[in-house]
Amino acid sequence: MTKNSIKLLQNWLNNYDTIILHRHVRPDPDALGSQLGFKALLQKMYPNKKILATGETVDNLAFIGSMDEVQDSDYQNALVIVLDTANAARIDDARYHLGDKLVKIDHHPPVENYGDINIVDTTVSSTSELIAELLMQFGFGQDYLNTEIAERLYIGIVGDTGRFLFNNTSPRTMEIAGMLLSYDFDHTKMLNQMSQRTLESMHFQGYVLQHFSYEDHVGFIFITEDILQQFKISANDASLFVNSISDVAGIEAWVFAVDEGNQIRARIRSKRAPINTLAARYNGGGHPMASGATVYSKEELEQLISELKSTVKE
Repeated sequence: MTKNSIKLLQNWLNNYDTIILHRHVRPDPDALGSQLGFKALLQKMYPNKKILATGETVDNLAFIGSMDEVQDSDYQNALVIVLDTANAARIDDARYHLGDKLVKIDHHPPVENYGDINIVDTTVSSTSELIAELLMQFGFGQDYLNTEIAERLYIGIVGDTGRFLFNNTSPRTMEIAGMLLSYDFDHTKMLNQMSQRTLESMHFQGYVLQHFSYEDHVGFIFITEDILQQFKISANDASLFVNSISDVAGIEAWVFAVDEGNQIRARIRSKRAPINTLAARYNGGGHPMASGATVYSKEELEQLISELKSTVKE
């Protein structure tokens, strides 16, 4: 992230009448918090512009905000901004390239510089924290913040820091979170909404705890389509339980794999050894301690787990 790129972004925000915001598929709280928080911020900064957010709706995170119905014609002479997405293959809504200019704003290690401007800062906890920092870089301070913006950015920061338990939580993270909390929103209610689960999903969590495997300080579980149907849970909702086994004594890393029909989505987590390079070898990527990968057979999944065990031993 350079001063020149921030200045150019600010110029483009001033000059374009339509701004369309994208983020990654299978959105988490930070993807939605940064996208919808930035949307609300831009609406306050530019009340006469058309500011749109596109992507799939996720039921359990609908409380963060809703998506817009974006038409193909909206992309004509539009500025497109993609948030919280390291590589173009993971961008939700393939029309992101139809605009006049493309900006990437992200905090993941830079896998692909697909934007005309790439504003990437891997030192921040989340893209939501980065949006708050950009507001300061624009020179506006808190002038354009309000309760709606603060609420959305806060939930994004909380999501990517694991409620401030992960090691990506810095003094600056806490400073920004404290600033956002000065606005009048019920953060306790919001955190409860984020962690709320259906009865079926809680039964599913019990299945996970009973059936995961553990060898060589690595935990792993493979959720088949039959199991998803048995517990009436979607693949996306199942993935919310990726950290269910994280408190096992001695565990260093784990894989939570879900069969999505044409592919197996493997979420990889680690407490010590970086695993984003491993994820990149399996059609994925992400943070050093939290990444995702995609494999296409059980055998390939077993190979990934084997390599994870080797990574932990190094």
